[in-house]
Amino acid sequence: MLISPEQFIGFLSAALLITISPGPDNLMVLSVGMSRGRRQGMVFGLGCALGCLSHTLLATLGVSALIKASPLAFGALKLLGGAYLIWLGIGALRSRGGARVEGSALPDESLRKLFAKGLFANAVNPKVVLFFLSFLPQFVVAERGDVSWQTAQLGLLFTAQGVLLFGLLGYFSGAVGAWINRHPGAGMWMDRVAGAIFVGLGLKLIISR
Repeated sequence: MLISPEQFIGFLSAALLITISPGPDNLMVLSVGMSRGRRQGMVFGLGCALGCLSHTLLATLGVSALIKASPLAFGALKLLGGAYLIWLGIGALRSRGGARVEGSALPDESLRKLFAKGLFANAVNPKVVLFFLSFLPQFVVAERGDVSWQTAQLGLLFTAQGVLLFGLLGYFSGAVGAWINRHPGAGMWMDRVAGAIFVGLGLKLIISR
């Protein structure tokens, strides 16, 4: 069973805002694109986005194991995840922004190496693992059944929008990077939006319980 239109729209809207908010991954994509060229930036961004597939697998297996062990354990995961999202949201709301993109000279690397570097950097990042385990289950509706399949769909959707946005960032890296450097306060407001989403999701879950 596919996720509902409401799940799709709600999750995709949140994922898009979170992905475009200045962070290590998208700023690195911009940096590579500015220093190496748009093709290199797009390839590096593709690697970063596809690294989310490993987190999707871990989240799916973890949620599935919890459901088999105890529905109460799954509820605890969602509750703890909600608290973690609130903590992330508060941090984003307190951010001072000021993100800059430096297109400094880097040693020559093949497209394959750039792809592998982006893939590896994202796949082994423990913060991203924790984020997926906290964020994805918030959009799972247990009453619809097959929670692990819902989780997998959400993870694939997050990866797909990441591929699209990181590809666009790589392609337009020069213009986007220059704009961010001219408007350092823009990152702060993007963080505010993402922070509000995190806090809202966490509070909704806790209050509903």
